[in-house]
Amino acid sequence: MTTLTVRDFVPADTDAWIRVRRAAVPFMVVTPESVAFERSTAHPDKKVRMLVAERDGEVIGTAFAGIAYDSADPGQAYVTPYIHPDHRGRGAGSLLLRAAEEHLDAEGATSVYAWVVDAPPSRAFAERRGYRPTRSLHFQHLDLAQEPLPQRQPLPAGVELRTAADFLDDPRPMFEADAETTSDEPGDISTDFTDYDDWISHTWNNPLLDHRLSTVVVADGQVAAFTAVHTDGRTRYWSGMTGTLRAHRNRGFAKLAKTDSLHRARAAGYTDAYTSNDADNGPMLAVNQWFGYEICASEVRHVRKLG
Repeated sequence: MTTLTVRDFVPADTDAWIRVRRAAVPFMVVTPESVAFERSTAHPDKKVRMLVAERDGEVIGTAFAGIAYDSADPGQAYVTPYIHPDHRGRGAGSLLLRAAEEHLDAEGATSVYAWVVDAPPSRAFAERRGYRPTRSLHFQHLDLAQEPLPQRQPLPAGVELRTAADFLDDPRPMFEADAETTSDEPGDISTDFTDYDDWISHTWNNPLLDHRLSTVVVADGQVAAFTAVHTDGRTRYWSGMTGTLRAHRNRGFAKLAKTDSLHRARAAGYTDAYTSNDADNGPMLAVNQWFGYEICASEVRHVRKLG
């Protein structure tokens, strides 16, 4: 008789957690170090709970749930359940989602957001459980081993390219640039970007962040644009965030940053570049299409009210 259970994640589950995540969302970057980092450095107000679903002792699903503590709107929460493709449709997703919702409800959440694969079975699963769609995003892939990259262009006067590694002694200019550009991104949950120490702990010190491949465009001595890169240290490269400050937009700086970073990533041996953009973020979708990125998957964000 099959036994299906849900329990809290323990460090011994790390390899299984990664195996499920890579099978369910192969375009995402995850490493043992990043799993340990997420668990050990989570802000107390995030009320994080990491769950695994087991079928006859084998981990077949995972879920990461927490409160959006840095949102200006209280009560916002999220859950990210993943089921291994070989084990879908057997009840693990329902058990994980129920356990996560109970946890978030107990912590005072009023709304829960979840990303759902843009496919009829997945969307039907969410809607049967009271979730309604809000917005879409597209994952995109660029074959760095095969596809030609745009050539580096001469830099305008007063403009230079640096890397995030050049700001290790004083990352505050990067924090300020990240705060401004993130606040302009389309999304359901607003982010109140004011806590520098928290940003250092959870963004700047993230083990996935490759400071040397993250290119920064500096204009007249000030950070004007950047692309923040996550890597697995092997073959996968993920554009975690590309942003241009408002005063410097429409000058091609995003292309300058991404071109430089992608060329250096290829030289370092990375073969697969991935990124994602909100479906309404036309400018960045156009930039990535210009580089040769192609949509490889889509997700739809859903929300459910609690209480």
